[in-house]
Amino acid sequence: MTRNELIDQYFDWMYQLVVDDRYSNKSYRKLFTRLHDTEFIYTIPMDGNRAEDGINLRYRFGREHCYSDPLVAAYLDDRACSVLEMMTALAIRCEEHIMDDPDIGNRTGQWFWSMLVSLGFGSMDDVRFDREYVDEVLERFLNHDYQRDGEGGLFTVRNTRMDMRRMEIWYQLNFYLNELVREGSMT
Repeated sequence: MTRNELIDQYFDWMYQLVVDDRYSNKSYRKLFTRLHDTEFIYTIPMDGNRAEDGINLRYRFGREHCYSDPLVAAYLDDRACSVLEMMTALAIRCEEHIMDDPDIGNRTGQWFWSMLVSLGFGSMDDVRFDREYVDEVLERFLNHDYQRDGEGGLFTVRNTRMDMRRMEIWYQLNFYLNELVREGSMT
């Protein structure tokens, strides 16, 4: 297996984790490639945990595909966490550690797409892909230059007095989930 083959397989694995049946009739590979090419840079120290989760996603992929840790380290773990890795890992953590409900099924894709929609990428399939717009949105997100309620960031929370721009991503996620619970829109 070459480095590029493993990188492509890893990218496809992440893509399949979050693009479920609702979105499979369109391709979002251009957007996902840009998210994967963009380093997740954080200024709030605790968001380092999100970067670590993204890095650990590489090893989860390796274990699921029976690749050794040294191989993963040599071929995949040679760069900083990408925005795609951070978001995918966060969606997985949300589903597996907070929102797991066997009666409903796996909603990892739902949590991921909620983030995409909040960022402003909800309709950014390959046909509508606009790299300049994507780069502007990512810069705004990484610089916390989005709306106070989180719109333009990963999570939009309409009914909060908190400034989402000053909050670590984990707390933003929890405020978002709490709002969903209050609204009764958890399915």
